[in-house]
Amino acid sequence: MKKGITLTAALALALMLVLSACSSGNSSGKSTKVVFWTFNELHQQFFESMADKWNEANPDQKIKLVATTFPYDDNHNKLQVALQSGKGAPDMADIEISKIGNFLKGEPQLVPLNDIVEPNKDNLVMSRLDNYAKDGQYYGIDYHVGAEVIYYNKEILDQAGVDADKIITWDDYEAAGKQVLEKTGKPMATVETTDQWSFWPLVVQHGSDLLDKDGNVTLNDQANVDVLTYLQKLVKEKVAVVAPGGFHHSEEYYGFMNGGGAASIWMPMWYMGRFTDYMPDLKGKIIIKPMPVFKQGEMRSSGMGGTGTVITNQSKNQELVKKFLEFAKVSKEGNIEIWKQLGFDPIRTDAWTDPAMNESNKYTDYFGKDIFTFLSSLKDEIAPTNIKEKTPAVSDVIKTKTMFQALNDLKDPKQVLDDAAASIK
Repeated sequence: MKKGITLTAALALALMLVLSACSSGNSSGKSTKVVFWTFNELHQQFFESMADKWNEANPDQKIKLVATTFPYDDNHNKLQVALQSGKGAPDMADIEISKIGNFLKGEPQLVPLNDIVEPNKDNLVMSRLDNYAKDGQYYGIDYHVGAEVIYYNKEILDQAGVDADKIITWDDYEAAGKQVLEKTGKPMATVETTDQWSFWPLVVQHGSDLLDKDGNVTLNDQANVDVLTYLQKLVKEKVAVVAPGGFHHSEEYYGFMNGGGAASIWMPMWYMGRFTDYMPDLKGKIIIKPMPVFKQGEMRSSGMGGTGTVITNQSKNQELVKKFLEFAKVSKEGNIEIWKQLGFDPIRTDAWTDPAMNESNKYTDYFGKDIFTFLSSLKDEIAPTNIKEKTPAVSDVIKTKTMFQALNDLKDPKQVLDDAAASIK
């Protein structure tokens, strides 16, 4: 009888241990659901791969990432409605830099990220985090620095007898452009009429911005007028032409440039992926150089574009999600993966000198292996931008009116900018 009781008790205890093991935490394979919204399929793929890496490294804190890619406007509109209504928001979301101002109005419905940012400050390009900050709180982690550079078609420059290394100022650039036009019949550059990337980088390098540090509209400051007048001059001289399709992301534009349509384009480092994916015939022909300056002493680059990943205050697992976000986008290892997978210049500068950054991939095969040696030389010359509550409004007027009026209709640049500033104010 005693043996039967003992055996029964032992079996019961064993069963309890098995059941306990099956239901204890994530070590058994149980995971925490984390919902992520984005507007970029490549961002989704990146986070999905980082979730796999996280789960391998943290078997006791596994997550199940449920990611969705929405159209650009849908992503931001859905997120704003969910945050304003107090329900339906994801744990994490991507907010593009020109939209972040809408989410920082009043009291942000986002989780401060200071405890994952501040311990890493010495290795981060903090101006990229400042774009998503308010009242000393950091709310978003960017994917990249977005260092502005010029991509030259060396084949065209060689035909014209132009040395890119001798182009130091915008006056030099204009002169070189006239030589390219004369010798090859091709324009030196293309400029956008439905986007901001031909205008904003030069404004910031020239010591100005669209808004000042307090968020006041400075769109029509003299420095901005100077820049727009210069761009219009290039168009009038045929040194530059309006980008086919209106901007540097149109199918018409990719075809034009892939066929050797123009000798150069200035865009951020993240534009490398557009070359590799949409302009394959230029492989081995494109060289990357610093931006010219209007006068000696100005910075030779600026930080352009960006997307901040945020955590919403509706997340029920904020600390775990925060740890995952740090793993994916703040850690050195995560930043190396951002380069390997997305071809972006990551925000963590100690990653730039890691040997892994020189390993062969489609970007080094296309542009060469000295990409981050070059970027390191610009490290202290990347002018920051002022991202404020009015940034969405300013960005919108530039894209929909300002650039078209000045570079297509050739209206007076000062009047165009005065009108744009007045409409925002």
